[in-house]
Amino acid sequence: MPGAAAISFSGVDSSLSSLRNCQSYINTGMDIATRVALDLVESFNDVEEVDGVEKVMLEYAAMDRELNHYMTAIEETVHQIKRDKPENIPDLQYLVKEKFTALESKNSDSDLQANEKYTYFKDQLKEMRKQFRLQSGDGNESIEQIDEDIAVTQSQVNFICPITQMEMKKPVRNKVCGHTYEEEAILKIIQTRNQQKKKVCCPKIGCSHADVKKSNLVPDEALKRAIDSQRRQR
Repeated sequence: MPGAAAISFSGVDSSLSSLRNCQSYINTGMDIATRVALDLVESFNDVEEVDGVEKVMLEYAAMDRELNHYMTAIEETVHQIKRDKPENIPDLQYLVKEKFTALESKNSDSDLQANEKYTYFKDQLKEMRKQFRLQSGDGNESIEQIDEDIAVTQSQVNFICPITQMEMKKPVRNKVCGHTYEEEAILKIIQTRNQQKKKVCCPKIGCSHADVKKSNLVPDEALKRAIDSQRRQR
């Protein structure tokens, strides 16, 4: 548009960079909180203490959501201005606040529970309790609960990597199919197959997942701790 205002977005880019740094600190905090919770479960002090850590995780998730909304509001505002090319320089602060408020108005508790790191926290906590309940021979659970736990953890108590056929030292879990592998072994397969431009099938016999990606893999801290505990007992 002739005569459109020339707007510099260098300051905006700097602000976004700072916000991303803040987000990395939040992620680090959530990682630390997860490890603390697993430590509590491993030492069998996992009632009120773990509940307290979970509240901290939800607070982190809320901060992460707020940062995401703010960054989204900034990015959408910049995109809108670049697209519309207004003749007069608009009030960026007002436009960003307007979009941010609209995003925040849609907040719900389910947003926090869907946070990827919070989901990982809950999943690892559940697996950790199963692993160490099984190892401790805890008889305080109902028969139905024990049957369910044993059924779910049959594959978890198998500490052997399906690739190396050796006990795992650094297990990673496939978020898609739930199977675990030695990290170095599965990453080597993924790298080799990627170079061949081929997909990677899950190495676990009988698994139908035929497109394993590096992004599918997460550290299985609960399984690693269970393996380490068994190794110390031996």
